Order: sequence, then C-alpha cells, then structure tokens
Amino acid sequence: MSPCTTIVIKIGSNVLTQANGLPDLDRMEHLVDQVMKLKTAGKKVVLVSSGAVAFGRQKAKLPEKLNPVFKKQIWASIGQIHLINQYQQLFENQDQSIAQILVTKEDFRDRKHYLNMKNCIEALLQQDILPIVNENDTVTITELMFTDNDELASLTAAMINSDTLILLSNVDGIFTGNPENPDAQLIEKIKANMPEINEYISASKSSFGRGGMLTKYSMAKKSADLGIQVLIANGKKDGVLEAFVDGNLRCTWFEPKKQKQAPKKWLAHGSHYYKGEIFVNSGAKKSLTSSVIRSLLPIGITHIEGEFSKGDILLIRDENGHKIGLGRAEYSSKSAAEKIGQHKQKPIIHYNYLYLFDHE
Repeated sequence: MSPCTTIVIKIGSNVLTQANGLPDLDRMEHLVDQVMKLKTAGKKVVLVSSGAVAFGRQKAKLPEKLNPVFKKQIWASIGQIHLINQYQQLFENQDQSIAQILVTKEDFRDRKHYLNMKNCIEALLQQDILPIVNENDTVTITELMFTDNDELASLTAAMINSDTLILLSNVDGIFTGNPENPDAQLIEKIKANMPEINEYISASKSSFGRGGMLTKYSMAKKSADLGIQVLIANGKKDGVLEAFVDGNLRCTWFEPKKQKQAPKKWLAHGSHYYKGEIFVNSGAKKSLTSSVIRSLLPIGITHIEGEFSKGDILLIRDENGHKIGLGRAEYSSKSAAEKIGQHKQKPIIHYNYLYLFDHE
C-alpha cells in the first residue's frame, strides 16, 4: 500500500445497521475508537457515514402504505439528528470535535459550490475538526440522488485531494464469486493495468444500502484512476482501521495511477450530472485522444444537445454516440450552436478542464 496522510472513510449502512434494521451502537463506538487511532497516528480523516435512515426507523413508526420515498425522507430527516448526535457524543468522549456537512449532487455540479465545500472541509481539517459528510436525503430524490455513499465518498476524496479512500462494507472486499461461497477467493490487489473483473461481482444490492459491490468497484476504479489508493474492507470486523495502519488489513486494494490535476478530479464524476452533450467528428476525436494535449474547438463539433451555461459540465460523444470524456463549457449552448463548424473560434472546452475516459 502507498503512504497516506489524508483518508476518506465511508461507513456503509450495513456496517452501522443490525439485522433487524436498527442502529448498531456498539459497532459505531468501535469504529470511532478506530478512527481515533488513525488520528493518533497523525492522519487527517474525513468520514462519509450512512445510517440516518436506520436511526430514523428506530425513532418513528410509519404506516406500511405510505409512499416509500416519503418514508425515506421522513426517516432520514429524523435520523440524521440522532446519527450526528451519537457521533458527537462518542467523539466528545475522546476530546475530538466534529462537524456535519450535508450535500446534494447539485453541490458537486456547480464549480463554485464545489470549491466552497472543498475549502470548508480543508479548513476544518486544519483546525483538527473531523468532518462527517452525508447526503441530504431530505431534499434529494430519484435522479438527484447519489448512486449511494460510495459515490459521495469517491467525490469527496477527489475534491479534497485525499490520497486514500477506504470503503467499509460487510465483506472483506471483492471475491472471485459470491463471498458466501467457500470456493470464492478474495482478490487482494487490483492493479492499474488489470482487465475489468465485472464478471466476478454480484449485481445484488446490500440489505439496507442503495448500492452493491458493482457500485463499489466502479467508484473504486474511478478513484484509483485519479491517483487515489482505494481499499474495500469489512467494517464489521474489529480492528479494521488499526490493521490498515499496521499494514496487515485483509481487503481488496486498488493500485492508484498518477495523480490527476484538481479540475480533472472535479470533472471525473461529471457523467452523473452533466448539463449538455457535444458530438464531435472523427478529426476532433483523434485530436482529443492523441498524446498531445489539445482543447476542443467549435470546428470539430457536429451538433449539441441540451441547454447549458458557461461553467456547466458537458459530456463529449463521438459521431457514433460513444462517450469520449467530460469538460467544462467556456460559453453557453446558444453561443456554441452559433459557432459549430467555424474556424478561428475560442475553445468550447479548454484542455485544463477536459477529462477523457480511460475505460468507458
């Protein structure tokens, strides 16, 4: 594993929830002790924690027939208070100050909001205050939701230039089959140049979370491509973070590639919240994907879809509709439409704000 200084730890719903759907307070206390061991070892830590719905479910009995979305919103809004109060009490017992940060996808879509969040979290870390991040489930539904907190943790790790992302689940990592099958082997290392391993991964969702191991693999791979080492480990096991510090953690480790520039880290996850699409001809595609770094000029655009403003994230496709990459718009869709195919125009996407897909 690589040396680390700043760690984002995602604690999944299945880690903090008992089999009956209620919060596992003993596990929560143990993980807080584990986090403090990382702090004692000189690491900066950000928590991305699920569990609000479990706490809400404990506090409020709701009618069976109530709309499932309303149920989740109610449980999340009630439970978030109890979740953060529980964390505050546990960390206060160890003389550690915490802060709560609730976010939505919109906060990551807008570059200004994104930088405000980044600056806030970095300021908290400088003051030795531990940030605890969660999705604002009360106001986010369906298409506005993160895939799950694996996605949120991956975005957060990229945003604050973390060198390490730890995804705590209820299994040791990715196996060569169903983890419950005794013949399945743990895949301990996923190197940067390894072929895709999707065939090994079960598509089933976890009991209480929204995502499954496929989501974890996808987010871990994307984070590793940005230069962040990622570990998927079992948060139900005692001493999991201590074992990480000691270098003997049983887990799946993703080898990080070379660190990407900060704007490209922001763009990397933009395929989930882009505002418009730009289709380019074969010449522009060849130019963008060559070894020479180039901007996207209007002359290479065939057509655009969607309405967007300057600063919005755009998805770039080739003539066959295949995804090439993402970029930040230098001007609006109206201006872009007027410049399609023209020579001697300013780039619609500057190379500093261009992220190309490696394996999509």
